Amino acid sequence: MKKSTLLITITLLVTALGMISLLLTSGNEIGKTESERPLVLSMTASVDIPESMTFAGERITFDRYDKRERMDRELNSFTYFHSTTMLLFKRANRIFPIIEPILEKEGLPADLKYLAVIESSLDYRAVSPARAAGLWQFMQSTGKQYGLEVTAEVDERYHIEKSTAAASRYLRDAYRKYGSWSGAALSYNGGQARITNELRNQQAEDALDLWLVDETTRYYYRMLAIKLIFENPQQYGFVIKPEHLYKPMAFREVRITSSIPDLALFAKSNKVTYAQLKDFNSWLRSTKLSNAQGKSYTFLIPTAESLYYRKGEQPKIHDSAWTVK
Repeated sequence: MKKSTLLITITLLVTALGMISLLLTSGNEIGKTESERPLVLSMTASVDIPESMTFAGERITFDRYDKRERMDRELNSFTYFHSTTMLLFKRANRIFPIIEPILEKEGLPADLKYLAVIESSLDYRAVSPARAAGLWQFMQSTGKQYGLEVTAEVDERYHIEKSTAAASRYLRDAYRKYGSWSGAALSYNGGQARITNELRNQQAEDALDLWLVDETTRYYYRMLAIKLIFENPQQYGFVIKPEHLYKPMAFREVRITSSIPDLALFAKSNKVTYAQLKDFNSWLRSTKLSNAQGKSYTFLIPTAESLYYRKGEQPKIHDSAWTVK
């Protein structure tokens, strides 16, 4: 009887010690799990940087520390700046079909369309704090230098086709000067005088090796980053259905060589609102067009059908890589 009691006591003691040990161990594991638990509801992964890529026919590698880190900054920025980057795709579906043929006609690489993306976010009515305007963000003096009319009533910096042709001429001139599209692009942002002076002062041959203000230094890498995302949107987390893109507009062209004293009445006579007239002819900067010299202007009048999104109708997709079904 005494032996049985002793055996039971020992068994209970061993069991109790095991439970205490288990509780202590479990407590440690729980504490460890709690300490390792994320403090946010979603996780953010850094984007892999490619070893190299080609832009406008020029190859760039990202093995040097500054090039890799600059590309890392811009690619991660566009990847996680979701709403803004998504909007770029939507606008590009309407704008790229207009500007790509002009770049081709002017003899420029198609990749330079991404310069417009960086300059204005494809907003042809954009105005910078420095008063650069339009899709390609021309300053008034530079716009005039490259053949754009800039007056109180007409400002062709806001004209998509004409400003694209002017930007093409600028970039072509800069390419002849610097021998690379990267140098031409940096001069578009920083100015040719600055790039030329810094190449001389810093005794550098490649504009990408220059020490420049942060905006200009980032400029080229921002174009590289947005090109990668535009060519591989799903890889960077952008899932776009065809119906999400802004549809290209159809227009009736009206050529005018006389004055228009009231653009609101002109719009009404062409069966569009004043707002619609100004939206698609943003180069009109007043409520009238004096046109004392009898110049020829072409107005884009949107067709009635193109003004509306119809249920079940999908817009024409400029690049099939952008969308998923």
